[in-house]
Amino acid sequence: MSATEIAAYLQQASPLLLDVREPWEFEICHIEGSTNLPMGQIPQAVEDLPESGEIVVICHHGVRSQQVIRFLQGQMTASLINLDGGVDAWAREVDRDMPLY
Repeated sequence: MSATEIAAYLQQASPLLLDVREPWEFEICHIEGSTNLPMGQIPQAVEDLPESGEIVVICHHGVRSQQVIRFLQGQMTASLINLDGGVDAWAREVDRDMPLY
């Protein structure tokens, strides 16, 4: 989903916002309400993620999040949504006050 589609979706739903960037990236900018779990820690943390429901997976440009989604698809039944373009797209299309890096 695009950044604007997810922004509109968040007005009516409360999925888990899972940011898979590194902590230093998360400190620069993040979508309010998101949880930081770096991509490298996902395999060890799968059991801590909800089995069902919805998870929006977020990274910088949408590549790492898509890789995480491919991994998680075989691990759970939750609906997995990729933020196309990542926080970069969010900053350019939704929250123009968000820092870019």
